Amino acid sequence: MSYGPNIVDLSRQSATYVDRILKGTTPAELPVQGPTNVQLIINGNTAKAIGLAVPPALFARADEVIE
Repeated sequence: MSYGPNIVDLSRQSATYVDRILKGTTPAELPVQGPTNVQLIINGNTAKAIGLAVPPALFARADEVIE
């Protein structure tokens, strides 16, 4: 299982920061921002291989399931 930020969204946020810096904003003036979107990814094959019983409700809530 992996629960973390969406890499695509982080890339978009960093591009916004770079744009603002190139337009003249100093980095000290930029606000600190955290990820706005997180995802839950479950690898079903690995869970079965190590004997981990993952509840169906958790599979249903996952953003991506690797089979």
